[in-house]
Amino acid sequence: MDDFCPDAKLGYLRSRTRFAPGEKLRLDEAYRLAHLPLIAPDHPDVIRSRLGATYRMGRHERIFSLVLPVPPDALEKSVAYRELELALRQSPFGSKIAWDLLARRRAKLHATICGSLSKDVPHLVSDVERAALRRLGPLRVELRGLFSGNVNVGRLYLRVYPECRNGANSLREIQRILGRPETDLYLVGLFNFLDHLDSMEAEALRDLIERWWDRPILTIDVVSLWLLGASDDLVLDARIEDVIPLA
Repeated sequence: MDDFCPDAKLGYLRSRTRFAPGEKLRLDEAYRLAHLPLIAPDHPDVIRSRLGATYRMGRHERIFSLVLPVPPDALEKSVAYRELELALRQSPFGSKIAWDLLARRRAKLHATICGSLSKDVPHLVSDVERAALRRLGPLRVELRGLFSGNVNVGRLYLRVYPECRNGANSLREIQRILGRPETDLYLVGLFNFLDHLDSMEAEALRDLIERWWDRPILTIDVVSLWLLGASDDLVLDARIEDVIPLA
């Protein structure tokens, strides 16, 4: 049996959306600044730009991050994933999901491990770091769903549960190798809302998240990582700058 890090060692429970009974779910400022302009630019609550932020209609300078790729073919073949997508489509809020994004982002699905490594110029992963990542070797992760966070409210994710090696989070070892802050949230962004949810829709979303919280969606054997560069948070214009092997 695979040994994945439990919720007690990760940040998902701490960071999930808190649904208040009878209340609407409103897209938060972060989402209306970074995501909504890209999928619903004419929405009245779009934040076109903000003082101190680099976003202009959802776009910013090119940022390079180290990410864990998610194979779209394997995801789409997962019975659990197909059931989840169908449940979302048939939900009371299904018409408020930007379904066209699935095809546009299909080849770029990922979970960020080391974010914002550099801007404008691709980050250089050193030979020493590459050798350490090869010694780490392939690792296994499990995707579970569904997740809505307390930041970027309006986006739905799958949660990544990393392999636990000798009691340690294997993704944190990657962060240590690159000298980056260690984190406990690794999310695969999939579904985006086009509008706020009314109270009935919000309740339906809460129920769906609860039902799917512990459902395994896909197990992935990760043999390489991507250095991904993008000028928007939905990685619509993303390029894979480098493929870094874990073997």
